[in-house]
Amino acid sequence: MTEPRPPQPPPVGGVLWSVAGDVRGLLMLPSALALQVAHPAVGAGVDEHSVFRTDPWGRGERSLRSALLWVYGGEAAAEEGRRLRRLHRDIQGIDAHGRRYHALTPSHYAWVHATGFPVYHRGLSLLHRPLTEAQERQLYAEWLQVGRILGIHDRDMPQTVEEFWPYYRKMLGELEATVVLRELVATDQPVPPPDRGPLLLRLLLRAVWPVILPRLARFRAFVTVGLMPADAREALGLEWSDEQERRLRRFARVVRAVVPVLPERLRYLPLARNARREARHAGPGTAPGLSATDRRA
Repeated sequence: MTEPRPPQPPPVGGVLWSVAGDVRGLLMLPSALALQVAHPAVGAGVDEHSVFRTDPWGRGERSLRSALLWVYGGEAAAEEGRRLRRLHRDIQGIDAHGRRYHALTPSHYAWVHATGFPVYHRGLSLLHRPLTEAQERQLYAEWLQVGRILGIHDRDMPQTVEEFWPYYRKMLGELEATVVLRELVATDQPVPPPDRGPLLLRLLLRAVWPVILPRLARFRAFVTVGLMPADAREALGLEWSDEQERRLRRFARVVRAVVPVLPERLRYLPLARNARREARHAGPGTAPGLSATDRRA
């Protein structure tokens, strides 16, 4: 008997292929993370088992590389999914309400993945352009495909966009301002300077870090809350004013104008850039995704 074929990454040329490795994705990641840790079980797991406080830059780098592998990793995508499940096997404990949790509980594990879709939905509308109905359906289908790579069963995720939004609104009722969420949106948390890169750069950052950190923290909180869907902000009691929304939209207009004209080596993160180059060398025959106009947006 032949072994079943491992789940495949989203198609080359698809929506995720076009946007996941774009540098604008870096602006959306904090919102998705905030929605993840707002779930009491997920927040407790991160609070007790993650190194995000002691090694925030390394933790962020590893998480980003993992997420890019799901889309651009080819055969390595399925192995990365298996590695993540192995990593989460021993993550368990008791949350703030005295309830036992395990990271691989299907509903918890599925929610961690699901958060990316509503954040992409809002983030793309501001930083790229709103999705058409067909693109929204394609993006969700590709999100389900990524979920299969992560070992999420179809029965644990809504299978259509129409089913997703009621599920998402129901999940909002289970979220709360956990300890980790409050830290992610705070502007006064101590964060060490990056400890990677050339020595001279690290020394320079260390010298100017007291000046940079407050501004960086305010910007992080701004995009974390701002790129979160409005109903999620309301459910979590996160303040967001009309003036902040106007500032975000002004910022987004600048991003939409600047990023599309950047050369590929600056617009796409290295793993995505390399995968795109290899796909071009492989020739035609890739799956259709965003139009040429949308790819430039």
